[in-house]
Amino acid sequence: MRGVHVGVQVVSVDDERWVPVKWPADRDREFTEFVMVQRAALVRVAALLVSGDLARAEDVVQTALTRLYLAWPRVQLDTAGAYARRCVVNAAVDDRRSLFSRREQVRAQLPEVAAVDTQRGDATTIVALLATLPAGMRAAVVLRYVEGLSIAETADAMRCSEGNVKSQSARGLDRLREAIPQHARNIA
Repeated sequence: MRGVHVGVQVVSVDDERWVPVKWPADRDREFTEFVMVQRAALVRVAALLVSGDLARAEDVVQTALTRLYLAWPRVQLDTAGAYARRCVVNAAVDDRRSLFSRREQVRAQLPEVAAVDTQRGDATTIVALLATLPAGMRAAVVLRYVEGLSIAETADAMRCSEGNVKSQSARGLDRLREAIPQHARNIA
């Protein structure tokens, strides 16, 4: 590969076409700014995908951000949010498949039985119900109805067809309605 210095960027010849390559400092600054803005939203999505376990959600997001950083030179800034969500979904599915995570359940302390705050109780119930759904169904429900993505955006994030998103979402909502019939009319 041949390279030519042009201003502050290196431009390289790759398969007979010119491809601008960013300096590492610029790339790192852009990535850091992106993470500062998007991290909380990514953790929220990951928490729902991994059944509300915040520690696992943080691990999933860290794995996703590592993968995103490695791909960052090729990521277009206008689609970086969608690409990051796709990385989180993939990392959550990979985490669920991991043998290590199935064998070991680490807890800082034993859970206490406490009075349930109604708002917190509803959120806890929803997260527990989402945990009963298979990973693909859970991802479809979370991305469509919690994150508010369109069918096309959800299909892109899950790397599947739009028809699969529709059926997974419908089946997931049906299962949630069956599990909590008193709230069935409130579910999507």
